[in-house]
Amino acid sequence: MYNWCMEQNKLLSPFRRAVNDYNMIVPHDKIAVGVSGGKDSLALLTLLAAYKKYFQTDIELLAVTVDMGFCDGLFEPVQRYCDQLGVEYSLVKTDIGEVVFDVRKESNPCSLCAKMRRGALNGEITKRGFNKLALGHHRDDVVETFLLSLFYEGRLNTFQPVSYMSRSGVTLVRPMIYIAERDLSGFAKQLPVVKNPCPVNHHTEREHMKQLLGELAQSYPDVKEKFANAIMHPERYNLWDKLKSNLTKGDTNE
Repeated sequence: MYNWCMEQNKLLSPFRRAVNDYNMIVPHDKIAVGVSGGKDSLALLTLLAAYKKYFQTDIELLAVTVDMGFCDGLFEPVQRYCDQLGVEYSLVKTDIGEVVFDVRKESNPCSLCAKMRRGALNGEITKRGFNKLALGHHRDDVVETFLLSLFYEGRLNTFQPVSYMSRSGVTLVRPMIYIAERDLSGFAKQLPVVKNPCPVNHHTEREHMKQLLGELAQSYPDVKEKFANAIMHPERYNLWDKLKSNLTKGDTNE
């Protein structure tokens, strides 16, 4: 029998460690949670509500969903869940779906869609006076973003745990970076996950990276952990900039 409360407490351990390692949350923070209705964002909202209850009672939470206009009433289960958690819920209605797919007819819609959704999200946050935005990226997302950057841009790069957005004055935090996606799956089955209505869902470059990692894991079961450890622990870096620095000092490495 699945023990949901025990699993929540288990996930809170790496969640709290990430918060502490990167000083993501401080007293009196007003934190908006980007809630798409998917498993990751709902898990984040749940863990933040539990964190507030058990560790940091003087923070304020706001769940924000950007409705892209695909269908009416899609996020009613999310509203009810927020009521259950005692978290205020804000549904921002937009016509992003129509603009991206019907007006612009984007062949590669993800980039424009992400920018428009982030703009709508930031607008609501700043209007409400919140100073932080929490997003539900987990450890697998860290690795997938690294591979996307490597394969499509030729760069060694991924997103930061904490980022300050100077235009809006909002600090972006990702408290689930130490949690593997597989550990969220069973937990999320108890949450009111909304089916993603996006026409390109599961047909993105990120999905391709996810499939590639899955194929690699068949031969190298801990490949995701190895990638994550290499990214998250600077002492494991051994790239050319270090070599160049040594050569400048007269070390020929012979």
